[in-house]
Amino acid sequence: MLLMGFPLLLQAKPDAPKREMRAVWIATVGNIDWPSRPGLSAQQQQQEFVNQLNFFQRNGFNTVVVQVRPAADAFYPSPYEPWSKYLTGKQGQPPFPQYDPLEFMINETHKRNMEFHAWFNPYRALVNSSSNPNPPGHATRQHPDWIISYDGKSYFDPGNPDAREYILKVILDVVKRYDIDAVHIDDYFYPYPAGRPFPDQASYTRYNNGQSREDWRRDNVNLFVSQLNTNIKKEKSWVKFGVSPFGIWRNIKDDPEGSNTRGSSCYDDLYSDIRLWIDRKWVDYVAPQLYWEHGHRAAPYDVLLPWWKGHSGQRQLYIGLGVYRMLNATAYPWNSPNEILKQIRAARQAGTDGFIFYSSSSFNKIKPGLADSLQQHYFGTIAIPPAMPWLDHTAPAAPVLSVSGTNSGALLQWERSGNREPQRYLVYRFDEDEKTDLSDAGHIIALTKNNTFLDKDGAKGCRYIVTALDRLWNESAPSNTATAATP
Repeated sequence: MLLMGFPLLLQAKPDAPKREMRAVWIATVGNIDWPSRPGLSAQQQQQEFVNQLNFFQRNGFNTVVVQVRPAADAFYPSPYEPWSKYLTGKQGQPPFPQYDPLEFMINETHKRNMEFHAWFNPYRALVNSSSNPNPPGHATRQHPDWIISYDGKSYFDPGNPDAREYILKVILDVVKRYDIDAVHIDDYFYPYPAGRPFPDQASYTRYNNGQSREDWRRDNVNLFVSQLNTNIKKEKSWVKFGVSPFGIWRNIKDDPEGSNTRGSSCYDDLYSDIRLWIDRKWVDYVAPQLYWEHGHRAAPYDVLLPWWKGHSGQRQLYIGLGVYRMLNATAYPWNSPNEILKQIRAARQAGTDGFIFYSSSSFNKIKPGLADSLQQHYFGTIAIPPAMPWLDHTAPAAPVLSVSGTNSGALLQWERSGNREPQRYLVYRFDEDEKTDLSDAGHIIALTKNNTFLDKDGAKGCRYIVTALDRLWNESAPSNTATAATP
């Protein structure tokens, strides 16, 4: 019983924060991260995912961001879209033996006291515009007027209200039916420019309302984001909504509020006004993809980090870090873990709320130095995600704790009080004469769903405190302090 629920135990490190998002993207399009190839058996798929979860839990991560809709297909039984070919090799064919990968992934993630963020690519319809693998009833076949082909791919037209409504319906179906912790969308809104205009003249002519094409496009995306947020919260108020934009909002040459950078931008090229979404509180977190190094000639990390921190408003800021840059790198700065570790240190010093690493399989393809450094020096303590008081700020009641000595160590047992159901518990340990400081993550020895915990390392005179956490990581007041005694 003491081992059930995958309690998280890590070696204490004094400098890491107690609250920090530590997430990794798991991309499924093209089998980038999972499954490793199409056509694996259900058992092989499940084992690969569990192996990834175990690796990241062992290295101090607390969240996975999994791509569940890569291109108008599904990693779950959907009433609207076919099974993804990245599962079985054939669009529309379920895994064998048949199971629900999304339900499986959520359950396994929650067993490990980690969050599951369901990552959707809203607008990508076909990865290859010349080949449509979808069945006759699919939206790409039933509604060709919703689809625009551009640069070899096909997209749902962001300017078509019916297409937007369809995408909302697909995402909200998952919100309703699955116990996800967040909806996550990436940087693909209007496609990245490819040397010729995006051919949306038909929808612009019909729906422009007298606006310039640029303002109209931004309004289309603004409307989608605001409606998605509203509908998520209407369905389940606790489900977070996050976006991971391209790392440049605007360049300073185009806007005095922009960053001192030179490159494509969210606002001018992808028609996504991230600052507006933050200011209007349409998102709960933003995770800009800052995949460039310190001193980069066009988009320096050391310029973009303070820019995003200064423009994150009252929403959480997670920094997207590009571990993939280390793949096969032979030259400075990506030929060692030093750049990523430097970026982590700078982000912590700037007061950001955490990190998302792109992407999970990169950790298996580079030398173990980065993972070792994270485990030993950066993510070596248990960290819980930051709370979001605008969603909920009522914490559970404090547990009532008792400790008894056994031949195996100190056995902690506690009872919950109050009507608010806790989801998890944090266990703190202090030496006999040590100051009680619940803000110091170095004193957290376990995160567990259980009402018991055996501390095999506790010494006589150790003092213990337990707190309760709800699903949005609101933490209760401390329990009574209980002291271990010898049996």
